[in-house]
Amino acid sequence: MRKPKVRSNEKASSIPPFDMNEVQRHAEIMEAIASLRRHVQPAQSAEDMSEERRHDLLEVQRLKAELHAISDAIQRTKQEIATLHYTGAQGREIARVTDELGAVVLGTESATHSILTATEAIDEISGELASRLSGKDREMALQIGEKIVGIFEACNFQDITGQRIGKVVGAMRFVEERVERMIEIWGGLESFKDVPKLQRADREGDKALLNGPALETEKSTSQADIDAFFK
Repeated sequence: MRKPKVRSNEKASSIPPFDMNEVQRHAEIMEAIASLRRHVQPAQSAEDMSEERRHDLLEVQRLKAELHAISDAIQRTKQEIATLHYTGAQGREIARVTDELGAVVLGTESATHSILTATEAIDEISGELASRLSGKDREMALQIGEKIVGIFEACNFQDITGQRIGKVVGAMRFVEERVERMIEIWGGLESFKDVPKLQRADREGDKALLNGPALETEKSTSQADIDAFFK
């Protein structure tokens, strides 16, 4: 049995017609999605910028606090320097300390030299006595010689003490040079005149007496001055 032929107009009617309204609605939806994307991205960028700004503000506040701390430290340093230079021994506190330590080294060196000179003389005398004496007397003279050796060994302290004090003097002079350099950086001593000085407690009792002994560069109190004081 033969199938009936389908007419061309019937075949065309089986395909749904092309709806232009659907295409337009699809385009509108895609445009709306694209618009949303354009609005969402700037919002995210603004949020990131806000976070960065908060971070920058925190850094600025931290830096400001550090600068205030540095400023306070500089002011305290200037106050200490002003106190050091405008009170006491005419601004020579550090220099006087180094001079005093230098005087200690010279004093111990001179005393040690005198001790060694006298000890050498005693050693010669004890040796001469030991050669002339006998028995217990000679043994006593030899014992004197042994004690003299102990004195020679003990006098080695001067070299060690001088070296250690010399290191301290070097450190004090280094500090003094750095302080003087800081004063120059801040405009010299003239710039410290208006800086408030720290108040030093008044010395009482023995501390209020004259400082001594005087250095070679200072005018010392003579015995005549002392005698005149008690008259």
